[in-house]
Amino acid sequence: MHAAEHSVRLEQISQERVIKAPIDRVYDYVTQPDRWHEWHPTSLSADTGTTGSLPMGTRFTEVIDLLGIRVPMSYRVQIARRPSEFKTVFTSLAVDGSLHYFLLPHQGGTLFKRVLTYETELQLATLHDRMIELSTLALDQLKHRLENTPAV
Repeated sequence: MHAAEHSVRLEQISQERVIKAPIDRVYDYVTQPDRWHEWHPTSLSADTGTTGSLPMGTRFTEVIDLLGIRVPMSYRVQIARRPSEFKTVFTSLAVDGSLHYFLLPHQGGTLFKRVLTYETELQLATLHDRMIELSTLALDQLKHRLENTPAV
């Protein structure tokens, strides 16, 4: 039975959207975790201790809603290469992993790719499907927000 106890699977969700907004603007917006709640449905709040896009090495915290449970997350920015790449690794009691953003200029706008890699020991059959749904919703909201609000 010991093998079943440690059935931690590495999961990955990779999605992309073409956003009709300049690459610098998209990068600056998505690399401000304290604004993630504006477009990502699981993000309740983040505390970065600063404003603006986060540089490499920055540590910050976020509270997410994981299927109705408030989970405090700890992050560290691993890659901050404006305007093309941003990666942060995270850990919590429920889930560990990384968020990796790739940005490319695309027909006057931006091709934005978000790759979420995570592992969890939670035995929740619906979790991965729900994460895909939430990720889809998040990117749709991000696209809508960046295309329909004035630059900030």
